[in-house]
Amino acid sequence: MTGVTEHLPADWREALLLGRIALPDGPTPVLVRGGRVLDISGFAPTTADAVATPGLLQATGVDLGPLDEMDFVVSWDASSAGATHLLSPLDLQCVKASGVTFAVSAVERVIEERARGDAQRANEIRAQLAERVGADLSAVRPGSAEAMLLKDILIANGLWSQYLEVAIGKDAEIFTKAPVLASVGWGDFVGVRADSAWNNPEPEVVILCAADGRAVGATLGNDVNLRDIEGRSALLLGKAKDNNASAALGPFVRLFDDGFTMDDVRSAEISLEVRGTDNFVMSGSSSMSLISRDPLELIGQTVGAAHQYPDGFALYLGTMFAPIQDRDAPGQGFTHHPGDRVRVASDRLGVLENTVTTSEQAPPWMLGISGLMRNLAARGLLGVPA
Repeated sequence: MTGVTEHLPADWREALLLGRIALPDGPTPVLVRGGRVLDISGFAPTTADAVATPGLLQATGVDLGPLDEMDFVVSWDASSAGATHLLSPLDLQCVKASGVTFAVSAVERVIEERARGDAQRANEIRAQLAERVGADLSAVRPGSAEAMLLKDILIANGLWSQYLEVAIGKDAEIFTKAPVLASVGWGDFVGVRADSAWNNPEPEVVILCAADGRAVGATLGNDVNLRDIEGRSALLLGKAKDNNASAALGPFVRLFDDGFTMDDVRSAEISLEVRGTDNFVMSGSSSMSLISRDPLELIGQTVGAAHQYPDGFALYLGTMFAPIQDRDAPGQGFTHHPGDRVRVASDRLGVLENTVTTSEQAPPWMLGISGLMRNLAARGLLGVPA
C-alpha cells in the first residue's frame, strides 16, 4: 500500500481534484477539496454526471477523511490486497486523442531524415525552408498561408508525408483512444501488445470536457503507442493505439478554478521517466508552450455540429517526445520491457505512475456500461438528478 500524496501537485491542498475510487459498493466519484476526500455519489453517480451538474466546485458529500491518510493499492504490489484502488478519473466520457500536434517536431523529423544524420546539412535544409516560407518554421501556424506554402515546398522537394498533413494542414488528427470505461488509472498496469517489438510511452496533458465542449479540468495521460504496428500502415492506427490497458490517466483531474486555468496547461512542462528492471533509465520532456494548435482549437475540432458527446469526453493533447535512446542494441532505439516503471509528471498536475505489462497479461477490462448501470441502480444512485 502507498500514499498518493507524493504523486500530487505541490499545492494539492489548495487544488480541486475530481477522481474515482473503488469502494466496496462499487466505483465512486470523489472530490478532493481542502485536502479531504468527499464521496459525491449522492451529488452525481459518475464523474461524467458530476461535470454536467451545476455547482460541482461547491458539491458536498460524505467525508471519507484526509487524502494524505488514505492508502491506495498499486497493481504490482501483491501485499496491497484490500487497500483502496484509485481508478481512472473517467467513466462515461469518450476517450479521444490528438496526434502530431507539435508541428516543429514533425518538420524536424523530416529534415533529419533527409539530412541522414549530418547536422550541417540539416541546418542548411532548415534555413532554406525558412527563407522560402519567410517565417521561422517553429512559428508556422497550422492551416495558415505560411503553412500551405511550406506544404507546397515540402512536396516539391520530396519531403511530404501524411503526418505533416495533420501537423501543418487545417485539419487536426483526432481519433478515439479507448472505449468508454476502458482507461486505467494511477497505480495500474499499462499494456503493450505481446506481438509488438517497437513501442513507447507518450506523456501528455489530457483535457476533460463537458458535453458542450467546455473544458473543466486537466490531468496527465500516457498514450501508449505501438510504433511498429502504426509504422506498417496508418490504417492500423486503431490496432496501434487502442488495446487493453493502453490508455492511462490520473491520478486525478485538476478542475479549473481561480488558481488553475487553461493558461497553466499552455505553459506546462511534462516530464517522462522510464526505469526498467534491467537498470535501463530513459528520461525526456514535452513543453506545451511549443504545441502548434491551442488546446481550445483541438477541442473545437473534436466536438461540434459534426460530432456530439452527450456524456462529455477527455482529449489527449499530443506530445513532442519521441524516444530515440537505444536500449537493446545499437541503432534499434527504445522499446518497452515488461516491468518498466513509467512516470509522467507535471508540477501543477502531479505524477501518473504505471508499470508495463502486455495487454494480454494486464487485468482484463470487465466493467462495461451495462455493468456500471446495474451497480448504480442497485445502490439507488440512478435517481440522482443530473
